[in-house]
Amino acid sequence: MAEVPTANTPEVEVDLDDAASALGDELSTASDSLRSSILQYKWRHGRRYHAYREGQYKFPNDDEEQDRLDMMHHVFYRLIGDKLFLAPINPDGKRILDLGTGTGIWPIQLGDEHPVAELIVGNDLSPIQPHWAPSNVKFLVDDIELDWAEPEPYDYIHCKYMAGSIKDWPRLVRQIYDNLKPGGWFEFVESANTLLSEDGSLKSDNPMVTMMNGLMEACEKIGRTMDPAPNMKGWIQQAGFENVTQQTFKLPIGSWPKDPRLKECGTLMRINFLDGVEGFTAALFRDVLQWSQEEVAVLNAQVRAAVRDRDVHPMFHVLVVTGQKPS
Repeated sequence: MAEVPTANTPEVEVDLDDAASALGDELSTASDSLRSSILQYKWRHGRRYHAYREGQYKFPNDDEEQDRLDMMHHVFYRLIGDKLFLAPINPDGKRILDLGTGTGIWPIQLGDEHPVAELIVGNDLSPIQPHWAPSNVKFLVDDIELDWAEPEPYDYIHCKYMAGSIKDWPRLVRQIYDNLKPGGWFEFVESANTLLSEDGSLKSDNPMVTMMNGLMEACEKIGRTMDPAPNMKGWIQQAGFENVTQQTFKLPIGSWPKDPRLKECGTLMRINFLDGVEGFTAALFRDVLQWSQEEVAVLNAQVRAAVRDRDVHPMFHVLVVTGQKPS
């Protein structure tokens, strides 16, 4: 298997023949106790949002967003070496919890690959998961920031792509610790949301940087940091976890990398920005930063143009942090 590039590997090489790339640019069982109000979604700025605990999550949950989330699942899966997790566990016979499961694609794939896992629970504010799933997969609609009332502890808890969603990360990490079995593992996966370029091609006035800075500012205003990743290792250690490790992976935006795996991930990230920018900016820029509809539309257009610029080679660092509860 080809080496998976991490942040400790040499600078990502630009594919000078990118224009000729064959890859190119085109590329639940929900809880029976759900109240009808949970399904009465809210609409703002032309996008659909969750109704349960309304306003806790500032990104859409409509079909367009669900497609984007499924694509991001594939990006993370490819980025870390075609794996669903990096913690040293065998899911067979284990109880597993996926926080912020979104469409449920992660627990469904895990259930397909490990049919003898005892139970895989996907938790989210929105009941957008499919009605079909492996028999050992269950979906719950709940707010993970409330006090947990789990009937049994878990062997492994997984949390991915939750930036901008959580008000009190240290408290959540403590709840994760309290709801793991002795010897159980927690895994956190998130991009450090400061864009960078290794060759200096990304400038501070790039519209992508403007958008990311605005998202950071808006999330700080509502008390839900857009950049928890750099602090996660410390929070996990403070909660009492042992054997804490952090791995960093380079995630490009655009099909400019020469490495085939990074080219695929980068091409999908370009689509993520092109298709996702309206969902990123709708509520946070309009409602929190008080931008006008016209100002947001101009920024969105500028971001799309910037993402298509082949002379700029932006990337994120994706952090994967794992820790074990003492036995």
